[in-house]
Amino acid sequence: MSRPPDSALVLTAGLGSRLRPLTLVRAKAAVPIGGTPLVCRILSWLADQGVRHAVLNLHHRAETITREVGDGASLGLDVRYSWEPLLLGSAGGPRHALDLMNADRFFVVNGDTLTDLNLEALADRHAQLGALVTMALIENPAPARYGGVVVGDDGWIRGFTRSGGDAGGHHFIGAQIVEAEAFADLPDGEPAESVNGLYRDLLEPQRSRLGGFVSRAGFLDVGTPRDYLDTVRTLTGSGERAIVGTESIVDPSATVTRSVIWDRVTIGAGADLTDCVVADDVRIPPGARLARCVVVAGGVDEIHPGEIRSGNLLIAPLANESTLPPVVTLDDRVS
Repeated sequence: MSRPPDSALVLTAGLGSRLRPLTLVRAKAAVPIGGTPLVCRILSWLADQGVRHAVLNLHHRAETITREVGDGASLGLDVRYSWEPLLLGSAGGPRHALDLMNADRFFVVNGDTLTDLNLEALADRHAQLGALVTMALIENPAPARYGGVVVGDDGWIRGFTRSGGDAGGHHFIGAQIVEAEAFADLPDGEPAESVNGLYRDLLEPQRSRLGGFVSRAGFLDVGTPRDYLDTVRTLTGSGERAIVGTESIVDPSATVTRSVIWDRVTIGAGADLTDCVVADDVRIPPGARLARCVVVAGGVDEIHPGEIRSGNLLIAPLANESTLPPVVTLDDRVS
């Protein structure tokens, strides 16, 4: 077996549009999972498997990541940051980070998924294939939602399929091992995509260098607010109870069920919340009734379809419900 790399790039620069409005408050990688930021869970998993050096690329709400991770020492890692003034994408980001990586081979991990993948096994498969890139794959858990990766019995990826009821192939779980040379020819500082760009070039018969490693690794997505709530409840085993963050106060007469409350939140007397995510610094007034909602504090310039503004709160549906449950307060005011 080959020695697995001790360096990893964690992709944390994205806007997190599907997780809106939570990503108005924190970068997607900084959302709390049972009191621990998502990115810290990812970095701890990497450290447990022998990774010692990590680079995080940054763009959106970068400070919410850096204040949690710092230099990585508390997580057993040496962490550096690759700043992207212009969002560079899933291939442009790795290209821009190459100098900081200072490695010919390294792992690349998405900052919005969790897995228990064995990285040593992934590295072994990569070495056996002699690939430029080897993607970690599982059986597609939801073909109607996730596109597929078609991989042959020899381990080489043949192509990609779109999501749909009959989408074939396996599912990419957001972890891969790459050779730096796979990205080296891309122009630095220009946006570029991997699956929808560079990796399709690697499928050309004359230069096929894109491998797949199929396993039964676990996979949890934090793509949408519904995914986020489900992931927190799965990992914490919270059942019907709420997960309440630091310095948050829930009035004893309030009822909070199957919900996640972030930091410095106040929930007033008699309020009733079910299947909700309440972000930092929100004040839920006495008597409010909320169900299947995401609530964030602060003004925004643009209201997206399905969202409503009530006082200084922005309220959005947890998922694609046809109607958003109303906000009801004792005095018809939300503050």
